[in-house]
Amino acid sequence: MSNKGIFTALSGAIAQDKRMETIANNMANVNTPAFKRDQQIFQEYLTAYEKAPEVIQVPKIPASVESFYDLGAGDRGYVDQAGTYTSYKQGALRPTGNALDVAIEGKGFFEVLTPGGVRMTRNGSFTLNSQGQITTKEGFPVLRPSTEGEGAEARVIQMQPGATTISSSGGVFQDGEEVGQLSVVNVNNEEALKKVGSSLYSLKENYQAQVAPAVNINLHQGFLENSNINIIKEMTDMISATRVFESTQKAIQAYDQMNDKLVNTVPRTR
Repeated sequence: MSNKGIFTALSGAIAQDKRMETIANNMANVNTPAFKRDQQIFQEYLTAYEKAPEVIQVPKIPASVESFYDLGAGDRGYVDQAGTYTSYKQGALRPTGNALDVAIEGKGFFEVLTPGGVRMTRNGSFTLNSQGQITTKEGFPVLRPSTEGEGAEARVIQMQPGATTISSSGGVFQDGEEVGQLSVVNVNNEEALKKVGSSLYSLKENYQAQVAPAVNINLHQGFLENSNINIIKEMTDMISATRVFESTQKAIQAYDQMNDKLVNTVPRTR
Protein backbone atom coordinates (compact mmCIF):
# COMPACT_ATOMS: atom_id res chain seq x y z
CA MET A 1 0.00 0.00 0.00
CA SER A 2 2.88 2.37 0.76
CA ASN A 3 4.21 1.92 -2.76
CA LYS A 4 0.94 3.13 -4.20
CA GLY A 5 0.94 6.09 -1.82
CA ILE A 6 4.45 7.20 -2.65
CA PHE A 7 3.67 7.39 -6.37
CA THR A 8 0.51 9.40 -5.66
CA ALA A 9 2.53 11.85 -3.53
CA LEU A 10 5.22 12.01 -6.22
CA SER A 11 2.67 12.92 -8.88
CA GLY A 12 1.48 15.74 -6.61
CA ALA A 13 5.03 17.04 -6.21
CA ILE A 14 5.58 16.99 -9.99
CA ALA A 15 2.30 18.87 -10.48
CA GLN A 16 3.32 21.60 -8.03
CA ASP A 17 6.73 21.89 -9.69
CA LYS A 18 4.99 22.47 -13.04
CA ARG A 19 2.71 25.01 -11.37
CA MET A 20 5.76 26.85 -10.01
CA GLU A 21 7.26 27.03 -13.52
CA THR A 22 4.06 28.60 -14.86
CA ILE A 23 3.86 31.14 -12.03
CA ALA A 24 7.53 32.07 -12.50
CA ASN A 25 6.93 32.62 -16.23
CA ASN A 26 3.94 34.85 -15.44
CA MET A 27 6.01 36.95 -13.04
CA ALA A 28 8.86 37.24 -15.55
CA ASN A 29 6.43 38.69 -18.11
CA VAL A 30 4.63 41.13 -15.84
CA ASN A 31 6.05 44.04 -17.89
CA THR A 32 5.65 42.40 -21.31
CA PRO A 33 3.03 44.35 -23.32
CA ALA A 34 -0.26 42.44 -23.74
CA PHE A 35 1.07 39.26 -22.09
CA LYS A 36 -1.73 36.93 -21.03
CA ARG A 37 -1.59 34.99 -17.78
CA ASP A 38 -1.25 31.19 -17.82
CA GLN A 39 -2.53 28.79 -15.20
CA GLN A 40 -2.00 25.06 -14.80
CA ILE A 41 -5.11 22.86 -14.57
CA PHE A 42 -4.98 19.64 -12.56
CA GLN A 43 -7.48 16.88 -11.87
CA GLU A 44 -7.61 13.58 -10.03
CA TYR A 45 -7.03 10.55 -12.19
CA LEU A 46 -8.03 7.05 -11.05
CA THR A 47 -6.63 4.04 -12.86
CA ALA A 48 -10.02 2.39 -12.36
CA TYR A 49 -11.15 4.50 -15.34
CA GLU A 50 -9.00 2.39 -17.67
CA LYS A 51 -9.84 -0.99 -16.13
CA ALA A 52 -12.62 -3.30 -17.22
CA PRO A 53 -15.26 -3.81 -14.45
CA GLU A 54 -14.63 -7.57 -14.33
CA VAL A 55 -10.92 -6.99 -13.55
CA ILE A 56 -11.59 -5.05 -10.35
CA GLN A 57 -12.74 -7.53 -7.71
CA VAL A 58 -14.83 -5.99 -4.92
CA PRO A 59 -14.47 -7.68 -1.48
CA LYS A 60 -17.55 -9.52 -0.28
CA ILE A 61 -16.32 -10.35 3.23
CA PRO A 62 -15.05 -7.23 5.03
CA ALA A 63 -12.35 -7.34 7.72
CA SER A 64 -11.14 -10.81 6.81
CA VAL A 65 -8.41 -12.53 4.89
CA GLU A 66 -10.70 -12.62 1.88
CA SER A 67 -10.91 -8.82 1.93
CA PHE A 68 -7.28 -8.61 0.74
CA TYR A 69 -8.44 -8.71 -2.83
CA ASP A 70 -6.68 -8.03 -6.10
CA LEU A 71 -7.73 -4.72 -7.58
CA GLY A 72 -5.47 -5.08 -10.57
CA ALA A 73 -4.06 -1.60 -9.82
CA GLY A 74 -7.53 -0.16 -10.30
CA ASP A 75 -7.43 1.71 -7.00
CA ARG A 76 -4.44 3.91 -7.76
CA GLY A 77 -4.96 7.66 -7.90
CA TYR A 78 -2.72 10.31 -9.40
CA VAL A 79 -2.61 14.05 -10.01
CA ASP A 80 -3.18 14.49 -13.73
CA GLN A 81 -1.84 17.59 -15.51
CA ALA A 82 -4.92 18.39 -17.56
CA GLY A 83 -3.25 21.29 -19.40
CA THR A 84 -2.61 25.03 -19.37
CA TYR A 85 -5.37 27.62 -19.32
CA THR A 86 -4.68 31.13 -20.65
CA SER A 87 -6.72 34.09 -19.43
CA TYR A 88 -7.35 36.57 -22.24
CA LYS A 89 -8.72 39.21 -19.89
CA GLN A 90 -8.12 42.77 -21.09
CA GLY A 91 -5.02 44.45 -19.68
CA ALA A 92 -4.91 48.13 -18.69
CA LEU A 93 -3.84 50.64 -21.36
CA ARG A 94 -0.89 52.91 -20.69
CA PRO A 95 0.21 55.93 -22.76
CA THR A 96 3.65 55.86 -24.43
CA GLY A 97 3.54 58.83 -26.80
CA ASN A 98 4.99 56.66 -29.59
CA ALA A 99 3.02 57.08 -32.82
CA LEU A 100 3.61 53.44 -33.79
CA ASP A 101 2.45 51.99 -30.47
CA VAL A 102 -1.10 50.66 -30.83
CA ALA A 103 -3.26 49.04 -28.15
CA ILE A 104 -6.35 46.93 -28.80
CA GLU A 105 -9.40 47.57 -26.63
CA GLY A 106 -11.63 44.54 -27.00
CA LYS A 107 -11.15 41.00 -28.30
CA GLY A 108 -8.78 40.82 -31.23
CA PHE A 109 -5.25 40.23 -32.51
CA PHE A 110 -2.96 41.93 -35.02
CA GLU A 111 -1.82 39.73 -37.90
CA VAL A 112 1.93 39.62 -38.58
CA LEU A 113 4.08 37.72 -41.06
CA THR A 114 6.78 35.44 -39.62
CA PRO A 115 9.12 32.93 -41.31
CA GLY A 116 6.68 30.25 -40.11
CA GLY A 117 3.66 31.95 -41.67
CA VAL A 118 0.97 34.36 -40.46
CA ARG A 119 0.75 34.67 -36.68
CA MET A 120 -1.36 36.75 -34.29
CA THR A 121 -0.33 39.11 -31.50
CA ARG A 122 -1.82 41.70 -29.16
CA ASN A 123 1.55 43.35 -28.60
CA GLY A 124 1.23 46.58 -30.58
CA SER A 125 4.76 47.85 -29.92
CA PHE A 126 5.55 48.49 -33.58
CA THR A 127 8.40 50.19 -35.41
CA LEU A 128 9.40 51.17 -38.94
CA ASN A 129 12.17 49.20 -40.64
CA SER A 130 14.66 50.43 -43.21
CA GLN A 131 12.34 49.38 -46.04
CA GLY A 132 9.48 51.55 -44.77
CA GLN A 133 7.43 48.64 -43.41
CA ILE A 134 5.58 48.56 -40.08
CA THR A 135 7.03 45.66 -38.10
CA THR A 136 7.08 44.21 -34.61
CA LYS A 137 10.17 44.67 -32.42
CA GLU A 138 11.35 41.28 -33.70
CA GLY A 139 11.14 42.53 -37.31
CA PHE A 140 7.96 40.70 -38.36
CA PRO A 141 5.91 42.81 -40.84
CA VAL A 142 2.42 43.86 -39.71
CA LEU A 143 -0.27 42.95 -42.23
CA ARG A 144 -3.34 44.60 -43.67
CA PRO A 145 -6.65 42.68 -44.17
CA SER A 146 -6.54 39.96 -46.79
CA THR A 147 -8.45 39.81 -50.02
CA GLU A 148 -9.35 36.67 -51.95
CA GLY A 149 -6.39 35.04 -53.68
CA GLU A 150 -3.85 37.43 -52.15
CA GLY A 151 -0.65 36.10 -50.58
CA ALA A 152 0.56 37.22 -47.18
CA GLU A 153 3.66 38.93 -48.65
CA ALA A 154 1.41 41.29 -50.63
CA ARG A 155 -0.35 42.40 -47.44
CA VAL A 156 2.70 44.08 -45.89
CA ILE A 157 2.01 47.77 -45.15
CA GLN A 158 4.42 50.05 -47.02
CA MET A 159 5.04 53.48 -45.52
CA GLN A 160 6.61 56.73 -46.69
CA PRO A 161 8.33 59.39 -44.57
CA GLY A 162 5.80 61.63 -42.87
CA ALA A 163 3.55 62.10 -39.86
CA THR A 164 1.70 58.87 -39.04
CA THR A 165 -1.84 58.67 -37.71
CA ILE A 166 -3.68 55.45 -36.85
CA SER A 167 -7.45 55.63 -36.45
CA SER A 168 -9.54 53.75 -33.90
CA SER A 169 -10.67 51.39 -36.67
CA GLY A 170 -7.10 50.60 -37.78
CA GLY A 171 -6.67 52.95 -40.73
CA VAL A 172 -3.06 54.07 -41.24
CA PHE A 173 -2.64 57.64 -42.51
CA GLN A 174 0.41 59.67 -43.49
CA ASP A 175 0.03 63.40 -43.90
CA GLY A 176 -3.73 62.86 -44.04
CA GLU A 177 -3.62 60.25 -46.80
CA GLU A 178 -4.55 56.62 -46.06
CA VAL A 179 -1.71 54.22 -46.87
CA GLY A 180 -3.00 51.03 -45.28
CA GLN A 181 -5.17 49.30 -42.72
CA LEU A 182 -4.11 47.19 -39.76
CA SER A 183 -5.57 43.70 -39.90
CA VAL A 184 -7.23 42.88 -36.57
CA VAL A 185 -8.85 39.46 -36.34
CA ASN A 186 -10.51 37.36 -33.68
CA VAL A 187 -10.82 33.62 -33.07
CA ASN A 188 -14.25 32.23 -32.21
CA ASN A 189 -12.71 29.66 -29.84
CA GLU A 190 -9.91 30.97 -27.60
CA GLU A 191 -8.99 27.41 -26.58
CA ALA A 192 -7.70 26.92 -30.13
CA LEU A 193 -4.94 29.51 -29.58
CA LYS A 194 -1.39 28.40 -28.83
CA LYS A 195 1.48 30.58 -27.60
CA VAL A 196 4.54 30.25 -29.86
CA GLY A 197 6.88 32.80 -28.24
CA SER A 198 7.63 36.50 -28.82
CA SER A 199 4.02 37.38 -27.83
CA LEU A 200 2.78 35.47 -30.88
CA TYR A 201 -0.11 33.03 -31.21
CA SER A 202 -0.98 30.35 -33.73
CA LEU A 203 -3.82 27.86 -33.97
CA LYS A 204 -3.51 24.40 -32.47
CA GLU A 205 -3.39 21.56 -34.96
CA ASN A 206 -6.55 19.54 -35.52
CA TYR A 207 -8.60 22.13 -33.62
CA GLN A 208 -11.80 23.58 -35.00
CA ALA A 209 -11.65 27.38 -35.03
CA GLN A 210 -12.61 30.26 -37.29
CA VAL A 211 -10.56 33.41 -37.77
CA ALA A 212 -12.56 36.46 -38.83
CA PRO A 213 -12.22 40.26 -38.73
CA ALA A 214 -12.64 41.50 -35.16
CA VAL A 215 -15.72 43.53 -34.26
CA ASN A 216 -16.53 45.93 -31.43
CA ILE A 217 -12.92 46.94 -30.92
CA ASN A 218 -11.11 50.26 -30.63
CA LEU A 219 -7.46 50.88 -31.43
CA HIS A 220 -5.56 53.47 -29.39
CA GLN A 221 -2.55 55.09 -31.01
CA GLY A 222 0.25 56.02 -28.62
CA PHE A 223 -0.82 53.38 -26.08
CA LEU A 224 0.24 49.85 -25.17
CA GLU A 225 -1.75 47.19 -23.38
CA ASN A 226 -0.21 46.04 -20.12
CA SER A 227 -0.05 42.37 -19.16
CA ASN A 228 -3.04 41.08 -17.21
CA ILE A 229 -0.73 39.75 -14.47
CA ASN A 230 -1.62 40.56 -10.86
CA ILE A 231 1.78 40.32 -9.19
CA ILE A 232 0.28 39.99 -5.70
CA LYS A 233 -1.85 37.02 -6.77
CA GLU A 234 1.15 35.39 -8.45
CA MET A 235 3.25 35.74 -5.30
CA THR A 236 0.40 34.34 -3.20
CA ASP A 237 0.04 31.39 -5.58
CA MET A 238 3.80 30.80 -5.45
CA ILE A 239 3.73 30.61 -1.65
CA SER A 240 0.77 28.20 -1.82
CA ALA A 241 2.52 25.99 -4.40
CA THR A 242 5.71 25.95 -2.30
CA ARG A 243 3.83 24.82 0.81
CA VAL A 244 1.96 22.08 -1.05
CA PHE A 245 5.24 20.91 -2.59
CA GLU A 246 6.82 20.72 0.86
CA SER A 247 3.82 18.73 2.12
CA THR A 248 4.15 16.21 -0.70
CA GLN A 249 7.87 15.87 0.08
CA LYS A 250 7.03 15.02 3.69
CA ALA A 251 4.48 12.46 2.50
CA ILE A 252 7.09 10.86 0.24
CA GLN A 253 9.53 10.67 3.14
CA ALA A 254 6.86 9.11 5.38
CA TYR A 255 6.05 6.44 2.78
CA ASP A 256 9.77 5.78 2.33
CA GLN A 257 10.18 5.23 6.08
CA MET A 258 7.19 2.85 6.04
CA ASN A 259 8.79 0.84 3.24
CA ASP A 260 12.07 0.72 5.15
CA LYS A 261 10.34 -0.70 8.23
CA LEU A 262 8.41 -3.24 6.17
CA VAL A 263 11.62 -4.48 4.56
CA ASN A 264 14.15 -4.24 7.40
CA THR A 265 12.26 -4.15 10.72
CA VAL A 266 9.11 -6.29 10.41
CA PRO A 267 10.93 -9.49 9.23
CA ARG A 268 13.19 -9.41 12.31
CA THR A 269 10.25 -9.41 14.73
CA ARG A 270 8.88 -12.70 13.43
